[in-house]
Amino acid sequence: MQRRTFLKGTMASSAVAIAAGAGLLSPSSVLAAAWPQAAFEAKSVDDALNNLLGSANNTPSSDIKIKAPDIAENGAVVPVSVSSSIAGVESIAIIASKNGTPLAANFRLGANAKADVSTRIKMGKTSDIIAIVKAGGKVHSTRKNVKVTIGGCGG
Repeated sequence: MQRRTFLKGTMASSAVAIAAGAGLLSPSSVLAAAWPQAAFEAKSVDDALNNLLGSANNTPSSDIKIKAPDIAENGAVVPVSVSSSIAGVESIAIIASKNGTPLAANFRLGANAKADVSTRIKMGKTSDIIAIVKAGGKVHSTRKNVKVTIGGCGG
């Protein structure tokens, strides 16, 4: 019985590999259409927001919470969590305002998803982390300053 299961699995894997190799299965082409490349390559916060959301206009909101360290000892891996109590959140973007390309992450959420995301971002220097939440066709934001140190010495 195990031999048959092994052979079925091998044949199925082979069929998928051949289909992918022939270009019949290409999830990257489907995902590439939704990838906001211009937003991730933008050099300013306003350009990133314009390319991502169509406008840089946003309203500050106390219903968005950013959890990030006050002092990041290693700017290469800064943990950031964003949550929101705003109803109907469609997307959450994380921006490091003084990075060369400020848009660090963009999360699209399903209709009933909880508005709570976490990731690690790279920060080149001390700056504000800006959380952008799109909900109900409106754009809301909040920010938190994170000091990036060299070697954790507070400098």
